[in-house]
Amino acid sequence: MAEENDTSSAMIWFAGGVLLGATVALLIAPESGERTRRKLVKQAKRGGRAVSESSQDIIDRGRELYERGRDIAEEAAELFERGRRVAEKTVNDAV
Repeated sequence: MAEENDTSSAMIWFAGGVLLGATVALLIAPESGERTRRKLVKQAKRGGRAVSESSQDIIDRGRELYERGRDIAEEAAELFERGRRVAEKTVNDAV
């Protein structure tokens, strides 16, 4: 759970950094508006790809955690059932 919060926080900070960087670039750009816009579009695409890759990593990690949780739940159910059978047998043998 903490890893998910860390990843979400990192993505928010990344997006904020992209926006801040774009704003600063516009304010101090020594080049023409058209050239600056092209550079910003290029950087925005790079940022979009990075966010997309990070999102895919988060999705993949979520799937892994889901599968692991499901396996643990199945193992717990099997252990419970075995314990129930042993307890039932013990009670039946005692009676």
